[in-house]
Amino acid sequence: MALRTSPALALALAVASFSTSMSAEAAPWPDRPIHVIVPFPAGSAADTVARLIGSKLSEKLGQPVIVDDREGASGELGTAQLAKSSADGYTIGIATTTTLVTVPVLNKRIRYNALNDFVPIAMIGYSPFVLVVHPSVPAKSIQDYIALAKTKPGGLSYSSEGEASLARLGAELFSNMAGIKLTQIPYKSSTQGVIDLLAGRIDSQFGILTTTQRYIKGGQLRALGVTTSQRIPEFSTVPTIAESGLPSYEASLWFAVIAPATTPQDIVDRLSTEINKILAQDDIKRALFNQAIFADPHTPAEVRAKFQSDLKKWTDLATQADFIH
Repeated sequence: MALRTSPALALALAVASFSTSMSAEAAPWPDRPIHVIVPFPAGSAADTVARLIGSKLSEKLGQPVIVDDREGASGELGTAQLAKSSADGYTIGIATTTTLVTVPVLNKRIRYNALNDFVPIAMIGYSPFVLVVHPSVPAKSIQDYIALAKTKPGGLSYSSEGEASLARLGAELFSNMAGIKLTQIPYKSSTQGVIDLLAGRIDSQFGILTTTQRYIKGGQLRALGVTTSQRIPEFSTVPTIAESGLPSYEASLWFAVIAPATTPQDIVDRLSTEINKILAQDDIKRALFNQAIFADPHTPAEVRAKFQSDLKKWTDLATQADFIH
């Protein structure tokens, strides 16, 4: 015989069920591990940044932060995966000037839209490039290098980290502003380029300071100029390229944290606040500095403005130089 439920009991059960449902839906974020997609290999600067920030972020959020390296195609593969991930705050990613600017500028067939597929969370910092030469190159300054290049157009070679790298665009901007022609030798990584540079097989490199700083200090390479708008504290005797006769020259590799475009704003704001607090910690600033990365926290709006400004700058240059694929 079927049991009858009184109206009062039915109402109580319904309320309890509704309350349980609402409680489940309103579970506070985060209540499970957060994944950080790094579109570069383990051991890369982006991977190091993700692990430094992720460790501290895990402490602040009370959940594991798992770094997931998805390398390939100058960062395009991992970045495309991030674009397709659920926008729930449980998958975020590391972006760089390469993945959000130079790859989209130089390759129109990529599998994500850099402007529309992501929301910026925080800027981590920037790493300067430095123009270094093999000691056999008779140039002691940027002006010497330019003068030498003018005597033999295309005779000076430089290494880049591939066709879609910021090093390539930075060198192209330098060449345009100086009125010279250089020969690009593309490598898969800055480290591989440095090996050939140390051996004297190429003349120069527009490389990240992370890779070249110990060779500069050791005298195996000569630094002519840094690509940032300000001198670097640890290399204060090395002038900027801008102050060496090419005013307004600037080309720095920045690192940022992003998420899929429709990630809830309250989660974006929480992550931004926590990451900026982390970047203010002395131990994190020192750890980044040891990787030649200078902490430079920004709000999400400031990150987007920087990103859009760089997109325009490098798109204009690539269009002028006619090397968009």
